[in-house]
Amino acid sequence: MARPGYESDKLSLMVYDRTTKKIQNLTENLDYSVNEMLWSRDSSGLYFDADEKGRNALFKVPVSGGKAEKILEGQTFNSLSLLPDGRTFIFIKQAMNRPSDIFAFDSTSKKLTQITEVNKELLGQLQMNPAEEFWFEGADKDKVHGWLLKPPAFDPSKNYPLVLLIHGGPHGPWKDEFHYRWNAQMFASPGYVIALINFHASSGYGQRFSDAIVGDWGGRPYQDIMKGLDYLLATYPFLDKTKLAAAGASYGGYMIDWIESQTARFNCLVSHDGVFDLRSMYGSTEELWFPEWEQKGTPWTNPEQYTKWSPSYYVKNFKTPCLVIHSQNDYRVPLEQGLQFFTSLKRMNVPSKFLYFPDEDHFVTKPQNAELWWKTVLGWLAAYLKK
Repeated sequence: MARPGYESDKLSLMVYDRTTKKIQNLTENLDYSVNEMLWSRDSSGLYFDADEKGRNALFKVPVSGGKAEKILEGQTFNSLSLLPDGRTFIFIKQAMNRPSDIFAFDSTSKKLTQITEVNKELLGQLQMNPAEEFWFEGADKDKVHGWLLKPPAFDPSKNYPLVLLIHGGPHGPWKDEFHYRWNAQMFASPGYVIALINFHASSGYGQRFSDAIVGDWGGRPYQDIMKGLDYLLATYPFLDKTKLAAAGASYGGYMIDWIESQTARFNCLVSHDGVFDLRSMYGSTEELWFPEWEQKGTPWTNPEQYTKWSPSYYVKNFKTPCLVIHSQNDYRVPLEQGLQFFTSLKRMNVPSKFLYFPDEDHFVTKPQNAELWWKTVLGWLAAYLKK
């Protein structure tokens, strides 16, 4: 990375020549961050993957420098390895309607072959639709990408509630993946259409797009979400305009808190581990360098920034019923953030509920806790979308 202290700066692939003591940037002209990398069998080049428009792309670049050649795109994969034949790649591939399996990719024939079918029997009992893509004009008139997922037994002649999921990071995108925690199929299963928008900040759309959120936490991403919602309601006639919900965690939780303070468009909201007050967040998180970069300073060197984008300064606008979820061992976004938000909702007489996990951190990882989480979240959504 070129900029110290910035967790989401572009990750470049560098080669160091131990003889000449020179360092060369092999991906200087590629506007994506490098994820995993590995050497070609003859050591003439390097393979690497990068986030690209909600999925992954696989590239090869000569070790001497030159243009990075794309050899695979349009897939979501990880755990990349190369067989001794020098042309067959093995990786774990998934999609929003397919949990992870092992695949092989022949870079010569371009043939993609599935090796395992771990969940074949279970998948045969389930109906899960694939994710559909959409694009719309967002903030700064930039093109913004999103995913749409229809529920099982979808009937285009019927009307469906819409649940908008907001990702964390804020720089990690929604991918075409079978997410263990924020599983879009689980959200869709009661009969909801799910939308996932890769707003300004999301990786895989160029570094300028990713940088756009710095100093603008409640700005461009919020505009993208509202413009995306307008686009969805105008484009898909099967969406019920009177039944809308939104849910998010971490930065996504912050955005839910911000939405609570800025609009009453939604019937209900779900905020998991959300940032509520940027000043107290600064004094309690274990990642000091993160707010210092994202908010362009500290609360005493740039107090206007911490005030402008804190939902805590707009509590008088709270109206939308909200489920708040937080965990005791969350040191990234400490528990007091969720407690402050919940207290503010209660003081404003907004229907609200607090789900507390004494044995979880920034993520809910224990199976029984996950079961409680899903029952509580889906129960909350049903109370406002199934009326």
